[in-house]
Amino acid sequence: MTIPVGSRVPRRGNAFSRGFGRVSLRLLGWRHDGAIADEPKLVMIGAPHTTNFDGVIAILSLMALGLDARTMIKKSAFRGVLGSFLRWAGAVPIERGNRDGVIGQSIALMAERPQLLLLLAPEGTRGGATEWKRGFHHIALGAKVPILAVACNYRTKLITFGPTLMPSADYGADLAHTLRFVHEHGHPRHLHRLSKPLRDLREVEPPP
Repeated sequence: MTIPVGSRVPRRGNAFSRGFGRVSLRLLGWRHDGAIADEPKLVMIGAPHTTNFDGVIAILSLMALGLDARTMIKKSAFRGVLGSFLRWAGAVPIERGNRDGVIGQSIALMAERPQLLLLLAPEGTRGGATEWKRGFHHIALGAKVPILAVACNYRTKLITFGPTLMPSADYGADLAHTLRFVHEHGHPRHLHRLSKPLRDLREVEPPP
């Protein structure tokens, strides 16, 4: 199932790669829902993250939708064959010791490029994070670009792209809004690995 994708959203691939992604997802039983707003620059975050298989679903989804998403990886990993593969996959080298930090470099990259879809995992780990990392919000706020949350549901095998959120100075309110979307539309593969913010919300209000 295809979903609407804005004409200004960064794209890549061809009919073959899109077809491969769609067929692969269909064979695995996965579908897409929602829409991707017509924005040339987005910080896209995915949750909940409890298994390495999330990465497989993410790659196939990007291929199926023809999205040109980028992710930041430490510069030291870009060596030899692995470096070539990472660049092909859309990874962007980042210098951990740079005085601007990962967030500053990400904001600068957003300013340099006319189009950029930056993919981040705010939980940071698949092992039950105690809190979400704030980097995604700092980057979006500093670059003045919207946040697009994507919820992965292993119960219904549905990947839902939510409405964009323009970040505000109130991180708590923005986080609560994003958590609620993931809570309502997502379901982890391993419930015992769910991050604490989503687990707490689940205990107060069982998901639909």
